[in-house]
Amino acid sequence: MLTQSDESFTLPLFREGMSHMHTPQQRTCSAAARQQSPTAVNMSVALGGNILVTGTSRGIGLELVRQLAEKTGGGAHIYACCRDPEGAGGQALRQLSALHPGKISIIKLDVADERSISAAVEAVKEQIGASGLNLLINNAAINKPASPASLLTSGKKDMMEVFETNVVGPFLLTKMFLPLLQRAAKSCSGDKDGGMSCRRSAVINVSTLLSSIEKCPETFAMAPMYPYRISKAALNMLTCCQAENFRADDILVAAVHPGWVRTHMGGEEAPLTTEDSVLGIIRVLSTLSSKHSGRLLDWEGNSIPW
Repeated sequence: MLTQSDESFTLPLFREGMSHMHTPQQRTCSAAARQQSPTAVNMSVALGGNILVTGTSRGIGLELVRQLAEKTGGGAHIYACCRDPEGAGGQALRQLSALHPGKISIIKLDVADERSISAAVEAVKEQIGASGLNLLINNAAINKPASPASLLTSGKKDMMEVFETNVVGPFLLTKMFLPLLQRAAKSCSGDKDGGMSCRRSAVINVSTLLSSIEKCPETFAMAPMYPYRISKAALNMLTCCQAENFRADDILVAAVHPGWVRTHMGGEEAPLTTEDSVLGIIRVLSTLSSKHSGRLLDWEGNSIPW
């Protein structure tokens, strides 16, 4: 099962034929990114303020916290959310926080539990004060059942649990954090850059290529994954609805596909390391504007059809 702490597995458990999921150009770009990464790790990005990331105990979430802590300026603060911050699952996150004193706050959060969401929102409110929340990254997700998650092997319980975490969780979290997002958008309204941006006020929903209805004929045979891909398609609709809903508040909302990432879930054949994927994601987030609100992009900034 894919836990809330690892959204990095966004492509199939079935690795045969996975080369079809990445064009030669994309694989070349991925290789180039890995060659550049030692230098790129030290580059600063156009992100800052208060940033909250869910599902941060490992995988993409943990790497997002690491790179954001390294690349953002002194005024940035990262709220890293996970279900078990004091237990074994939160060890890597605690170690990372110790490397950046005063820059990372670890928040206990189970996105499938409404009371946990409420408690996390209140905890962040107390720390943020009047400054607001500049960037919310809904990264936490689960995948059930285990491979192959076909029509015959997936049940009602699987579908409901996956939807609760992958769709209802981001829905409630964004809804409860909306006042803080609005506050950030208003406080930055006088900035010289103006307009929508992830530095001003934004919601990023981590989605997947498997969520694309148009691409389904190309991806389905390799990864049926009924609950997972259906939930992510629903997350895409949530992204579109939020983008329209928050447009008047100048809050940007977009979905991002992080690629097929080399983790214990993604397998050794995956073309992307977590470092490369997150490096790309952060670069993309740094360039987003109003024209990207309501869209699904990959880690290289390419548009993916709904």
